[in-house]
Amino acid sequence: MSTHNIDEFSEFDRALVAALQEGLPLVSEPYAQIAHQLGVSEELVLERVASMKENGAIRRIAAVPNHRALGMRANGMSVWNIVDEDVERIGQMMGSLDFVSHCYRRPRWLPTWPYNVFAMVHGKTREECLTLVKEIEALIGTSCNGNDVLFSTKTLKKTGLRLRRRGESPRVSSDPLSQSSSGSVSTSTSA
Repeated sequence: MSTHNIDEFSEFDRALVAALQEGLPLVSEPYAQIAHQLGVSEELVLERVASMKENGAIRRIAAVPNHRALGMRANGMSVWNIVDEDVERIGQMMGSLDFVSHCYRRPRWLPTWPYNVFAMVHGKTREECLTLVKEIEALIGTSCNGNDVLFSTKTLKKTGLRLRRRGESPRVSSDPLSQSSSGSVSTSTSA
């Protein structure tokens, strides 16, 4: 799969991505409605979406559930000191777990920060998250030289990446710490 440089997007592609990132309309023909909004045919919208998925500019179009509304009110960023030669295998294993929403390899900052794998664990309670981390520990075995869990204490902002149209300036709130419906940045505590 090739990647698509955002600078190579046409104005139409940018407008289409901007429309898609707002969410599909809950109608029987959502792409037809988006096409109408953009003043083009539904066929063109479907063709461009397929092309962007094929070249990697769009990974997927999917529902994004509100995990808090579904009862998953706790989350912890588990951090792991994984033996370098096992990182790829362990990362793939962690990422396949249904209670892990994302998993990343990041550089260590020795001597103070030995962790090189990060996995966000979701549960109904803090205790459930800690139990799930113990399950990961058991799966990893001797490939792990230590771990910790950072729990969020307050949501300051939470939103997905939003593509702006060319020349459009970022929206800046006059009160950067105000809670908006679009989102949250979390502050953390260690387990």
